Amino acid sequence: MEDGDANRERFILSVLRRLARQRVALLLQPGDVWVIEYAVEDEKNVAEALRTCHMRGWVEPLAHALPTGKVAPNGTLPEKLFTTEKPLYRLTDSGWSAIHRTHSWDVFACTIAGIGLIVSLSSLIVAVIALHRT
Repeated sequence: MEDGDANRERFILSVLRRLARQRVALLLQPGDVWVIEYAVEDEKNVAEALRTCHMRGWVEPLAHALPTGKVAPNGTLPEKLFTTEKPLYRLTDSGWSAIHRTHSWDVFACTIAGIGLIVSLSSLIVAVIALHRT
């Protein structure tokens, strides 16, 4: 894998991890407006990374065009709160597996099981051959 591809994959996984840290801090009334802590910010290439995660089955959209905005650093609401629209994503089981890299552990476990099977079959063959020679 080229260095650029590896960097891109690391970025996609970092966006996935940031998505996993999101949480609903409170609900504004009226209308049950979600205030999300640690929201994935609109930075360069984040939308593409989220679409890649969606394509791979790691995330799925909860809503496609939610009005979004930012609360001021001092905690006050700006006059025009909702300035953009973007989708809201949730992690799937595959996304959690990608974060925790369980696929690698599954491959490792299957490899060890295969090696164990080969060793036991070869010892069985050696034992049968030794039994026939006697």
